[in-house]
Amino acid sequence: MENVLSVKNLGKSFKSKNVIQDISFDVRKGEIMAILGPNGAGKSTTIRNIMGIMYPDEGSIEFHNYAKNEIPRQKIGYLPEERGLYKNVKVMDMILYLAELKDYPIKKARERAMEYLAKLGLEGKEKVSVEELSKGMGQKVQFIGSIIHEPELLILDEPFSGLDPVSQEVFKKEIKALADNGTAILLSSHQMNMVEEICDRLFMISQGRKVIYGSLEDVKNEYANFKCTLRGKNDISILERIPHVQRVEQKGEVNVLYLSQDVRVTEWLRQLPESLNIQELSIDRISLHEIFIDVATAQQGGAQ
Repeated sequence: MENVLSVKNLGKSFKSKNVIQDISFDVRKGEIMAILGPNGAGKSTTIRNIMGIMYPDEGSIEFHNYAKNEIPRQKIGYLPEERGLYKNVKVMDMILYLAELKDYPIKKARERAMEYLAKLGLEGKEKVSVEELSKGMGQKVQFIGSIIHEPELLILDEPFSGLDPVSQEVFKKEIKALADNGTAILLSSHQMNMVEEICDRLFMISQGRKVIYGSLEDVKNEYANFKCTLRGKNDISILERIPHVQRVEQKGEVNVLYLSQDVRVTEWLRQLPESLNIQELSIDRISLHEIFIDVATAQQGGAQ
């Protein structure tokens, strides 16, 4: 798959503090790539370097099919975490202004704007001023502004923030559709459930350095141990003595057994005591949210 963006050995310092060190990843055409990390990990600094808002001290950022070090601003869409629409401007005028900044044809921009306003539940709002919109509606308008010019690379920083569950589903659908049509998407979000549902690959950064990089499937295989959710009245001490059980979380009759990485599920099931009270039993891998917590906690602990 063709790379649209390549970040190589990126480094950036402020005074004596290294904010990011040796950061490298690619974003491919038609994929959704997540950049993750706890607060202060260096995600925003990385994005700002890609956008040319600041410049790295080390490494390079290459946009394929463009001259080295050239930032093709007209081909990049950006939804920043900090929202910034002019409040006293009408919705359609705001979107067309953003399209004009990218030298995108105004007639085509107006047609696309009407299409997306309808898709995102804002039909009839084109003549309403931005200040009259709710926070979620303003978020939708800014999203439209970030994609109105059909960017090759779309950078979304916390796109689901401030949206109700229905709007989040609509955003997920549109983001997937953009990727299906060939847009390369770099997405930053703290909502791990959203990331897990829509992203193809992920890059996790902690304390300015890479800690995880790969496809969602590969990351799950490497970091996501199995867990068994068991409903039934059972003594926790019995559950803790079952082979390969690392820890048990018990809430009433629901027990979650976290298993070791080397466990073979089929064989493990045969080792369950016959005396167990089993009303329901399910086995799956731990979620991306749990992986994020485990890795981030381990990194922070190692730095102390």
